[in-house]
Amino acid sequence: MRILAFVAGVACLFIVLLDAFQTIILPRRATGRIRLTRMFYIATWKPWAFFARRLRNPRKRETVFSFYGPLSLILLLVVWAGAMVVGFGLIYFALGSPFIDTAHQSGFYSDLYVSGTTIFTLGIGDVTPQNPWARALVILEAGTGLGFLAVVMGYFPVLYSAFSRREVSISLLDARAGSPPTAAELLRRHSYPGGEMALSVLLTEWERWSAELLESHISYPQLCYFRSQHSNQSWLAALTAILDMSALMVAGIQGYEARQAQLTFAMARHAMVDLSQILSQRPLTDVPDRLPAERYEKLYELLSEGGVKVCRDGQSIERLREMRVLYEGYAEALSRYLHMPLPPWLADHPFRDNWLTVAKVRAKTDAANPPSSDPRAATGNIPGAISTHVDHHDF
Repeated sequence: MRILAFVAGVACLFIVLLDAFQTIILPRRATGRIRLTRMFYIATWKPWAFFARRLRNPRKRETVFSFYGPLSLILLLVVWAGAMVVGFGLIYFALGSPFIDTAHQSGFYSDLYVSGTTIFTLGIGDVTPQNPWARALVILEAGTGLGFLAVVMGYFPVLYSAFSRREVSISLLDARAGSPPTAAELLRRHSYPGGEMALSVLLTEWERWSAELLESHISYPQLCYFRSQHSNQSWLAALTAILDMSALMVAGIQGYEARQAQLTFAMARHAMVDLSQILSQRPLTDVPDRLPAERYEKLYELLSEGGVKVCRDGQSIERLREMRVLYEGYAEALSRYLHMPLPPWLADHPFRDNWLTVAKVRAKTDAANPPSSDPRAATGNIPGAISTHVDHHDF
């Protein structure tokens, strides 16, 4: 019995310390299907999501979902600490409970009490060790608890720093792609003169964002459960919108630099696939078609009205469907698991955002200050003349 208790205690400590090391310190994907952190999230996320989905108010439902990410970190630390207390308690029990208890309550209960007060460095002193082995273990446990606390204190700033970097780009996407972000709106708002260069710069930024998302969320998968500030935004919706837009540019848009779109698509898809694997979500095949033929025709009309040149060679929709197969199954699997809705290709009822108000004001400015018909005035070559030419910008 004592030998089994000792083996169980050592195994418990080894599992906890290894799991904490892989979760907090190790800057790469944690391996092993039987991990305490993985089992914790499997056991807690589905019940939490089950009760959250029962709320009818969308705002309250999203608020409840947003609590899970930060709260899960606190609960995970409680699980780690509790497992360490039990592990050291089992070792003390295996050594024959070598303590003098002033309350005369020797046994496993006293061992757990000593373990708890030691690992949290309380130092009450009502239970004292009797032999050198017990004293050494008490010192070891106190040092372990102190080191564990120090590591945990450095854990939260790293997580929230990665979360903040992720959310900044998502918030910036609001003025460029609408809320929720859509590929059609993103292209339409970059159809002004010079918009090709701005869109290429944007794609470069989102290629880097996808790489940062991949690296941070593989090291800290807990961040996948963290929700954005607004209910109509999420990292999954933003990543899917960028993939939609990149796929559309590669498969059926003329006049734009497609090289950067290919690079961004490759990086964003890499992030989508790897994060699906991290959360043990296989791609779905029975997913609803996000862009049927009639919606594609409407997308074509909307982009054409905005000045975007769409390929109409009869094969563009097939090329786009071939691109979509590469990522939509993974996106749908993550959407159902995390309960984050995917954005549409084009919004029938777009969310009213600040861009609409700004665009209307800018349109009034352009109407009140038409460009001069004299080309010299437009280029500023008339001495003393002030150029009234203003390039049209959507924001």
